[in-house]
Amino acid sequence: MRQRKWLEFLKDYDFGLNYHPGKANVVADALSRKSLHMSMLMVKELDLIEQFRDLSLVCESTHNSVKLGMLKLTSGIMDEIREGQKSDVLLVDKLTLVNQGQGGEFRVDENGVLKFGNRVCIPDVTELKKSILEEGHRSGLSIHPRATKMYQDLKKLFWWPGMKREIASFVYSCLTCQKSKIEHQKPSGLMQPLAIPKWKWDSIN
Repeated sequence: MRQRKWLEFLKDYDFGLNYHPGKANVVADALSRKSLHMSMLMVKELDLIEQFRDLSLVCESTHNSVKLGMLKLTSGIMDEIREGQKSDVLLVDKLTLVNQGQGGEFRVDENGVLKFGNRVCIPDVTELKKSILEEGHRSGLSIHPRATKMYQDLKKLFWWPGMKREIASFVYSCLTCQKSKIEHQKPSGLMQPLAIPKWKWDSIN
């Protein structure tokens, strides 16, 4: 019925069909994307600049754009990390090696925070780790990623021993993920009872 409906609709048109190979159709998604011109956008540019100015950011307004320089976010969590590093046995040893010039990839940045490469070393403080894991998993920007994705995101910023294992354990214990995530394993087969033999030794398995 659906094909007949389209045939009835198209029979009054004079058109030709041209085959376009799939490999050559590299912008197929563009056909389903709605274009939006800048003239259709209502941007409150001045209000936005004033809000950023209150944050002491460097703002530069040009004819058709707004540039932000040195957008740097700081938080009290860095103070917690710095203080926690002083009481963590492993990190204290790493700090000692760094001060002796034998830290390897470990270093201390200009704020006095121990880092492994460019990653902040997180001390073994349960509440501190929990806040980082919750922010990386339940915030509005992350939206409950799986363990592998969450590890790939967090390892760009943080480091601690057993990090991957703790992230996996945290994700698997998330009740929301257990309820909503799709199960990729094949469903188990049904248990089929064996037929009851009519006589002994009638059926041998």
